[in-house]
Amino acid sequence: MSQVSNTRHGNDRPPASDEGSEMVEKVVHVNRCAKVVKGGRRFSFSALVVAGDRNGKVGFGFGKANEVADAIRKASESAKKSMVKIALRDGTIPHPIYCEHGGGKVLLRPASAGTGIIAGGGVRAVVEAVGIRDVLAKSLGSNNHANVVKATMDALMQLRTKEEIFRSRGKRVAEKAAL
Repeated sequence: MSQVSNTRHGNDRPPASDEGSEMVEKVVHVNRCAKVVKGGRRFSFSALVVAGDRNGKVGFGFGKANEVADAIRKASESAKKSMVKIALRDGTIPHPIYCEHGGGKVLLRPASAGTGIIAGGGVRAVVEAVGIRDVLAKSLGSNNHANVVKATMDALMQLRTKEEIFRSRGKRVAEKAAL
């Protein structure tokens, strides 16, 4: 009986379909908002969370509540619901990409093995959660956390592998010739 209640109400154990994949959640930003009332100030909080399985799936969520923990929990649930599959190649991205969302602009470039993640803030959180090990990134324009995360997600969703492009054009991938 307790096992049923844990899976229904809590995040104690991963679903059975996620064999071996660990879910990682990163809190990108927590914002505090104050409302002035007769007795003083009432605070409410909003949280931006990125969730991923470090194996090509990532999502982000936004949650609001009167307590920080509740805001993070709501954002985490929203992030898990919005997860999408991303095309990766050998621990990096298949090609360079530039994407904008609102005032947030993000440039992502593939990097050779061993480079690591050269990124900051919201871009780093998304890239780590998706499982990319080597990438060069630059956040341009606005530093609004929500827009930077959304621009990064848009950029990652637009990535396509060479095989996908050839398939869409109705061609076969040429095999590499031995040297």
